[in-house]
Amino acid sequence: MPSEKMHLRAFRLKHLRDEKTELAIAQDSHTLVLRNLHLVENFARSRNGLDEDRVFRGNRRGHAMQVTDRQSQELPKRSRMLDDAQNCPRRAVAAQAALAPLAISTRQIDFSNDALSDPRSVFGLRHLTDEFVPGRAGESVISPLKFQVGGADSGGQQANPRKSFWHTRLRNATKLDTARFQMNGKHRLKLRDMASATQTAAAELVCFNEGCRARYAITEVLYNCPQCGGLIEAGYARLDADPEMLKRTFRERRTNNAPLDQSGVWRYRELSPFLDDYRHVVTLREGNTPLLDGPIAAKYGGLDRITFKHQGFNPTGSFKDNGMTCGASQAVRLGMKRVACVSTGNTSASMAAYAAAAGLEALIFLPHGNISFGKLAQALEYGAKTLQVEANFDQILALVRVLAERLGIYLLNSMNPFRIEGQKAIMFEMLDQLDWRVPDWVVLPGGNLGNVSAFGKGLREAKAAGLIDKLPKLAVIQAEGSAPFYELWTREVSGKGGGLCPVAKPETLATAIRIGDPVSWPKALHEVRTSGGTVEKVTEQEIADAKAQIGLCGIGCEPASAATLAGIRKLTASGVIDRGSDVVAVLTGNLLKDPDYIYRYHTGQLEAPGGVKIQPTFGNKALVVPNDPNKIAELLA
Repeated sequence: MPSEKMHLRAFRLKHLRDEKTELAIAQDSHTLVLRNLHLVENFARSRNGLDEDRVFRGNRRGHAMQVTDRQSQELPKRSRMLDDAQNCPRRAVAAQAALAPLAISTRQIDFSNDALSDPRSVFGLRHLTDEFVPGRAGESVISPLKFQVGGADSGGQQANPRKSFWHTRLRNATKLDTARFQMNGKHRLKLRDMASATQTAAAELVCFNEGCRARYAITEVLYNCPQCGGLIEAGYARLDADPEMLKRTFRERRTNNAPLDQSGVWRYRELSPFLDDYRHVVTLREGNTPLLDGPIAAKYGGLDRITFKHQGFNPTGSFKDNGMTCGASQAVRLGMKRVACVSTGNTSASMAAYAAAAGLEALIFLPHGNISFGKLAQALEYGAKTLQVEANFDQILALVRVLAERLGIYLLNSMNPFRIEGQKAIMFEMLDQLDWRVPDWVVLPGGNLGNVSAFGKGLREAKAAGLIDKLPKLAVIQAEGSAPFYELWTREVSGKGGGLCPVAKPETLATAIRIGDPVSWPKALHEVRTSGGTVEKVTEQEIADAKAQIGLCGIGCEPASAATLAGIRKLTASGVIDRGSDVVAVLTGNLLKDPDYIYRYHTGQLEAPGGVKIQPTFGNKALVVPNDPNKIAELLA
């Protein structure tokens, strides 16, 4: 095969050791370790494909990339790998074996069914690094992967495909769709759609109900399991990648100007690999939210130190953007034209923005008269069609689900499993910012309970991937007038059990968590249990005072966010959280989401539902002064 020059970050092993090696290694900051068979997707989405000689025409930077397909006997000899003499002897390598180029992580290299097939001898990253590239990590590999289509060496023993380790793994672990390959010449295969042939096969929708666990295609439009009615989640094969390499990759991407890497969600795309083509991604550079110290808030909450993960720094001012980038991207991938949500404010603002960015029609349904005008203004500005319905959140959600199915509208509330995938990244980014040190507690407000569901899932997956060695405890804080999950947890702790009892008329000034029948409660309950966490409720007065204390730290947040600090104050007082605990409190929305609330609190005009006056314990009322410098100086003395 004619050879083209490998450019810049690509090099051949023969340049490092001798002239007889068989494959090329490519290192590129965009294409570091992905899950098994998914590395190719990064190359595939920005190139023109492969030519007849299986050469990548160009990587994302336009540099020539190439796959060579010399015989693979010499490499296993030098890497001291064993034969499976009974089932897959090395001498059975076909002289005219069909080759299809796929990229796989170095931890999963297994060149063919004919060679290197013994499970004991899977070629690993460390073997490659130690044997061929001393002192430098071979972070990604493009290798020729043999697919047997005939023409085997008649002089050698034939492999037994029924016993071959590679055939078993290829069939069970990757389930490649052979329809995506085409014959190119007598014994050569050419990949038609590399991304969808590899990525889609590894992602699926799974029923969350442990007694069901039915599986569906990742491209089905599902919010509940058709078999049992349970919630749906995205499921993936186990991520087999070097954890330390993943950490380095995530950190390096922070300095890259590529849109995916600038996103605080897609930067961690190996941990949520549901898309078959990243050209579907809709991003406003979400995430990238800071960790902030709050010494005044820590003292108020009974802690030595507190760290706020402030999601109000997102493009539309709330954590919803983390989930919406994934939900909107899936909508584009599915070819949807209209998206809808039911919202008390933040979801509508976020969905409207991402729909506008994607060229989708946004339909927003909200409770009439029960929304922050700061949030509603965002949705109107982004061009969404807004319908105010004379019903509460839970009633409207049931209505919209009927309309979505009837009219083919894609629903982007938190029961959408891809919203959860995006919100997982809040925890990935937090851990990255903490240098992967796990805090003792993560405390967050609870409304529809999508966040705690996402956080728990993300943390469990990070642990399974070897990125962390333990889970933080999750504490969910609800407003007293909208606390069905707290009541469920109280029964759970007392041993009474049972399901969630909805609150028919939820009430709280913290509109973001004014939800009486949260759809994600089964997931949330599982995550709180698994983490060893807890659930608490707080009053309107406690939320308002905690919000003022957060403001004194120079941070600020919307009312629902302040429930975290109010809850921490109660949990430290009761001894559930120790004073010296490492606590991260998640602030879900920006200070300017509800400015009217702030003004009314500080001027003593704020009233709780039912007309009970909230005391401005930490009020900061504006003073009216005359146009007299002497009197003003006297006042300020």
